[in-house]
Amino acid sequence: MISTYQLNSSKLFIFLFSFFIFHLSFFGPMKANSQQTGNYLKVEIERDVFLEARFLLYLPEEYDSLPEKKWPLLLFLHGTGERGELLELVNKNGPPMLIQHGHRFSFIVVSPQCPEDQRWSVEVLNMLLDEMIADYRLDDTRIYVSGLSMGGQGTWDLAMAYPERFAAIVPICGWADPTLAARIKELPAWVFHGAKDDVIPVSESEKMVSALKALGSPVKFTVYPDAGHDSWTEAYNSQEMWEWLLEQRN
Repeated sequence: MISTYQLNSSKLFIFLFSFFIFHLSFFGPMKANSQQTGNYLKVEIERDVFLEARFLLYLPEEYDSLPEKKWPLLLFLHGTGERGELLELVNKNGPPMLIQHGHRFSFIVVSPQCPEDQRWSVEVLNMLLDEMIADYRLDDTRIYVSGLSMGGQGTWDLAMAYPERFAAIVPICGWADPTLAARIKELPAWVFHGAKDDVIPVSESEKMVSALKALGSPVKFTVYPDAGHDSWTEAYNSQEMWEWLLEQRN
């Protein structure tokens, strides 16, 4: 069973933590296999009022057969187009799509779904990571977060809120507040963006990268000269990126 927290509700049901207790439980298949399973967090936000947060979970094929092994974990954050209540939308891009197409990762992948008309809540994402650590054999020195577009923003925001939690981050075509760069100046980051992005201009990543470099950060920056908003396909197909990511430890 999962540990408990309390979440406050607002007009838009934006998740903000308070200091009271709420009931939290997982639903859905949890057995390890080489495919993703649909899972749910059921949250009581006020008396007899519940919300369900959905996420996909991928466990490596060897998870059950290697009971002593601890595994790295990637938290993947999707963009605005995958919000809602249809969990299969999360398979549209990034690591979930690669898994659906038969790719096998050597780490756990958890891919939550953001509710309709909301943005990523760093408090809820941090809570989800706590539950993953409690319930699965994770190497807590190798927890990574990556996301695209709105999920790129979520990646930056989550890292700046909890910089000690992560070994590395990969924000793709996202944006952030460069005045907060000092919070993650020592955190390995590889940033990706398309030069022809007309949704989130490449200048958004450039500002954050410049702020980090001015602080002596080890940040890496790749701009795809011919890519528009979809810079994530090439980034997630980069074997070099995955190798770099898994080399990082907290």
